[in-house]
Amino acid sequence: MVTNKVVVRFKDNTILKGKTNNFFPNKTNFHLELVNGEQMEIHVEELKALFFVKSYEGDKQHKKNYGDKVPGGGRKIQVKFSDGETIVGYTTGYSPDRSGFYLVPADLKGNNERIFVVASATEAIEMV
Repeated sequence: MVTNKVVVRFKDNTILKGKTNNFFPNKTNFHLELVNGEQMEIHVEELKALFFVKSYEGDKQHKKNYGDKVPGGGRKIQVKFSDGETIVGYTTGYSPDRSGFYLVPADLKGNNERIFVVASATEAIEMV
């Protein structure tokens, strides 16, 4: 099974970093192995989003630029989260009746490879 590096952002602004190999968008929970080795069960509905990352540290100097095109990425979409953060990217799986969807950020030089957005943590979602 593939193990993914993730940053877990909760609706209450808590952030956890670790690895998972059993996250599926149609499941209500998954397991996270924290960077210190501790295992946790995560309930998806408590999340803002699940960020699949290149590294845990990221690049603090990187300035977000959502102007990149993602070939085969689907529709361009803008997501405004309830906490005020806005991310622009591409999705092939957004549907208003689903509890969440994957987004590939239109910032290919950023740390996020893809993001699973939890719909209940959003304020507005629009095609751009």
